[in-house]
Amino acid sequence: MKREVVRRERGPAPLGPYSQAIAVGDLVFCAGQVGVDPATGALVPGGAVAELTRAIANLAAVLTDAGCGLADVVKTTLFVTDLAEAPALNACYAERMPTPPPVRSTVAVAALPAGAAVEIEAIAVRPDA
Repeated sequence: MKREVVRRERGPAPLGPYSQAIAVGDLVFCAGQVGVDPATGALVPGGAVAELTRAIANLAAVLTDAGCGLADVVKTTLFVTDLAEAPALNACYAERMPTPPPVRSTVAVAALPAGAAVEIEAIAVRPDA
């Protein structure tokens, strides 16, 4: 199968040497997104919930560039630096993800890029691939 790099139009620029997403057939593998404001390149203020809100918006933008959206996501992984934030992050996630939500793993980590408190990555299925 052909491996297609998703060209970034709407999402923030990558923080390192990686593609924002790679599509293979009808599957789209999205790199982790943190709460970076695409206009400024800086982490949004306000803590983990504000960061997750922005990170999901960034993910949605990358998915749009790949020809799909949040409703097409089948799997996410949420990386958090403080599991005590889980209840607030779960509420934020539930408000922004489709129903029924995709399957998800949550992993506690020591640190994330740009000093972020949360990062989300996803796998989606393109509806028209």
